[in-house]
Amino acid sequence: MITRIGLMAGDIWNYLEVHGKISSINDMVQGLGSDRDLVLMSIGWLAREGHVVLEGGQENYKVTLTR
Repeated sequence: MITRIGLMAGDIWNYLEVHGKISSINDMVQGLGSDRDLVLMSIGWLAREGHVVLEGGQENYKVTLTR
């Protein structure tokens, strides 16, 4: 499972690079065509490492790529 989370983290990074450095979680899940739970775990990984920032709340979280 850790490998899948890491690979999805890379996919999220690339998604944000291509589609703009900010995206909603819902847009990302649809755009990546992946399981929401896997996307959320991978965003958590990236956030813990300081590669993304989460903003907003409830249903409208936005993910921003940091640099």
